[in-house]
Amino acid sequence: MNDIAMEPEKAPSASALVADLTDLLDVEQLDRDLYRGHRKKGGVGRIFGGQVIAQAVMSASLSIEDDKTVHSLHAYFMRPGDENLPIIFRVERDFDGGSFANRRVIAMQNGKAILNLISSFQRKEEGLSHMAPMPQVPPPESLMSLLELAQKHGGELLSGPRTFMQPPGAIELRPVIAFPSLSSEKMDPANQCWFKAIAPVRDDPRLHQAMLAHASDMVLLSTSLLPHGINGVSHNIQTASLDHALWFHEDVTIDDWLLYVMDSPWAGHARGFNRGAIYTREGKLVASVAQEGLIRIRT
Repeated sequence: MNDIAMEPEKAPSASALVADLTDLLDVEQLDRDLYRGHRKKGGVGRIFGGQVIAQAVMSASLSIEDDKTVHSLHAYFMRPGDENLPIIFRVERDFDGGSFANRRVIAMQNGKAILNLISSFQRKEEGLSHMAPMPQVPPPESLMSLLELAQKHGGELLSGPRTFMQPPGAIELRPVIAFPSLSSEKMDPANQCWFKAIAPVRDDPRLHQAMLAHASDMVLLSTSLLPHGINGVSHNIQTASLDHALWFHEDVTIDDWLLYVMDSPWAGHARGFNRGAIYTREGKLVASVAQEGLIRIRT
């Protein structure tokens, strides 16, 4: 019997990965103000919090007139989501005004709420403007992606962080400082990371905002661990997002480079508070983020 050579499984293309994320965030309408969020392909265990936020804001956006876009959202995580189940999103139309509209979303699995989200939408208008300047950091082209760093230092990393970094996803991350969250050295509670979708995203402002909401939960929480020399490799630590707030200041384009500037002004009582500012590579501030997360040391 002749041996049959098996070809190695090909990694999905960039466009396929972005298409998968697009399909994940394109919630299915079941009835008026009732939507279903699909499961992530290959998802195992607990659902990533950014996915639930992104699907919730997409659900809310589908109940809004096209001349209004989301400018802020506030979400509370209550229970971990299960990757084995879809998520049902119920939208409540709390307010529809001439300039603003307000929506509440309840995300549910097995009849229980896993997330509550409230979002505000505004019709575009002009007004006074100013913004904090973007810090000077190396351009993304000069930095290695998180995946490239993981491959380069693969022998030095344990299974936990390698599992977190791989397989590659639709959002590419290029940290300014390589692996600060894996170090046992005490650092200033500040971090920066470039990110973008790895392939073009369809021209739908709601989708670009949802993808940014998804990405905004990726690297923020670890900032509050930096001044303590604590990481998930050498320490037994339990982390989880507790709440997440996001303000959209300008239109966002997720398939061009964005800089995520993060800091943590406070931690205590097994919680860490983190802030983020998201800039275009030209220096325009397009979004701000705030999040409190669980950072519990287990003995």
